[in-house]
Amino acid sequence: MTTARRKPSPTRTRPMEARLVDELPDEGTWQFEPKWDGFRCLAFRNGAKAELRAKSGKPLTRYFPEIVAVLKAVKAKQFVVDGELLIPQGATLSFDALQMRLHPAQSRIDKLSHETPAILMLFDMLEDTNGTSLMDAMLAERRRSLETFHNGTKSERLKISPYSRKLADAKKWLSRAGRGALDGVIAKPLNQPYLPEERAMLKVKCLRTADCVVGGFRYAAGSKDIGSLLLGLYNDDGKLDHVGFTSGIAKKDQAALKKKLAPLRGGEGFTGDAPGGPSRWSTERSAKWEPLKLKLVAEVRYDHVTGDRFRHGTKFLRWRPDKAPKQCTFDQLQKEARPGRLMKKLFG
Repeated sequence: MTTARRKPSPTRTRPMEARLVDELPDEGTWQFEPKWDGFRCLAFRNGAKAELRAKSGKPLTRYFPEIVAVLKAVKAKQFVVDGELLIPQGATLSFDALQMRLHPAQSRIDKLSHETPAILMLFDMLEDTNGTSLMDAMLAERRRSLETFHNGTKSERLKISPYSRKLADAKKWLSRAGRGALDGVIAKPLNQPYLPEERAMLKVKCLRTADCVVGGFRYAAGSKDIGSLLLGLYNDDGKLDHVGFTSGIAKKDQAALKKKLAPLRGGEGFTGDAPGGPSRWSTERSAKWEPLKLKLVAEVRYDHVTGDRFRHGTKFLRWRPDKAPKQCTFDQLQKEARPGRLMKKLFG
């Protein structure tokens, strides 16, 4: 007698997550998959209703009507799949185009859904087309169900992510990560069920370094401590564009940093694109910044570039007194922009 599997709740289920590690695990008990550069998404179909939810649990349904329409067109009336919302543009994926979808105006969303339609890259299944929960099933069974489901769909808007159990393949994917398509590699345990909200998977990102000019700084909120250094790179016109920041400055390092910055205060700062002003995410206080003379070069580590800016905060590694600020240009960010055969195979 088999035990009935629990059914995932469309209103409560959250995706299984991954823990960041420095190296890929060995072969044997892991399945490797590309880590796509998009919005993580659970897709639910229950009768005539289709729903998209972000990793946070927030609804995404209204922002991607073309994906909702595809899910409603699937013959099966019941399923829950895990995937990533992506927008291909040429030989790359555009994270900026995804962010533009999160717009309050429905007319704008409808327009973009036709101009830059999204796809849903599938990589796991929580409930099959018979309404049976797969959350207690091991990965191999879930993958077989996902492949069966995908084979029964007819839309180019639904793709299925490749996988491999060979470490060499995972290393190839990792070498292509960082700009334009892949965000790294995910390692999934073969002998575990689907564990919502638990960091049961591993993720490895391709971290790179860049030498940047320190064009200014911001104080920490409510403090005279330095909260972040503002980073810049010179563009083709010889102007310094703001590209991101580095923070996490330890208390013990504050005095030395203030001493280093003091004679540079009041400089020209960014001569090209400057740090933005207040927005719905930043207060007037947090948006203020102090310009510096363009003398300091910092080497930082970053994980991803989008729109000629660091997507996330960077990690400060060291000062580079041996490097002239004018040597800090955008060409050092021009890494692999195409994931080669993988993108060609999936997107044509």
